[in-house]
Amino acid sequence: MNKDILQGNWMQLKGKIKAEWGKLTDDQLDQVNGNADMLAGKIQEAYGVSRDEAERRISAWDSAARKAQSDQRH
Repeated sequence: MNKDILQGNWMQLKGKIKAEWGKLTDDQLDQVNGNADMLAGKIQEAYGVSRDEAERRISAWDSAARKAQSDQRH
């Protein structure tokens, strides 16, 4: 995931992230504030997965979101 894009679009992505990872609270997402490393840590804590697994899940989610966005344009 491009960390700059996450940071720059945080307000738009926050709701989508909340929908994907419902165990994350609004307070946790406010703490993350677009920081991809912190997001991975919060997912790791909330879901009891390894750091690598949390980062893999973020990457897979990001890829799916980009594909869906691209499909909508065409």
